[in-house]
Amino acid sequence: MHRRILPTIALAFAASVVAFTAQAADIKNIVIVHGDFSGWRQASDILQRRGFNVTVVQEPLTSLAADIEATNRVLDLQDGPTLLVGHSYGGLVITEAGHHRSVEGLVYVAAFQPDKGENIATLAGSKPPAAMSIKETADGKYLYLDPEAFAADFAADLPAAEVAFAAKAQVFAAKEVFATRVNEPAWRTKKSWAIIATEDRAINPDLGRSMAKRAGSQVTEIKASHAVFASQAEKVADVIETAAKGAGK
Repeated sequence: MHRRILPTIALAFAASVVAFTAQAADIKNIVIVHGDFSGWRQASDILQRRGFNVTVVQEPLTSLAADIEATNRVLDLQDGPTLLVGHSYGGLVITEAGHHRSVEGLVYVAAFQPDKGENIATLAGSKPPAAMSIKETADGKYLYLDPEAFAADFAADLPAAEVAFAAKAQVFAAKEVFATRVNEPAWRTKKSWAIIATEDRAINPDLGRSMAKRAGSQVTEIKASHAVFASQAEKVADVIETAAKGAGK
């Protein structure tokens, strides 16, 4: 009897391992949290053509808590394992929203990758960016990028007409967003990838490298501006696809 049971148990265990591996590797949902403007159309289209289901979160930028809630609402709609992608300030959002049960991995695209207790002010101050073009609204409650400096400081490698539109379409962020400190980072328990834009004038590339090293992220460097997701959409899509294939393994 034991001779019959043992092979059966072994086969069942092997089948379970194969099923788990297939499920873990089968990440088709990509959720993107943008940081400054929603210019992810090209990268999203590329990923869609490769068989991924891509959703872009339109966070309110009124508070970190509200932006995490907005991201969680989108994550709740996903029908399986999900890869969470964040650009710029979006890195703070995915660092906490990454604890969501559906998230298998994190991709930081020219993004802040904070540890517990850090915020944008403390991180940016450790290695200042090349550009200092952030301005306050008249009431002092919101921040935005100076439209006159937007091209040089944010998207020097994009067509002029596209940059001009982006500068006028940017969403103003509440000042408190930049001062809020994050809680326990999801990258401590989930795999992460980081794209460093080597010509980034908004987030110092050396800061990006140090944050990624601390988190143990797999790093890809791309010669591009802070808007690397738009100017080098194919390369960014390649990293995201690689992450989707490796996140659950």
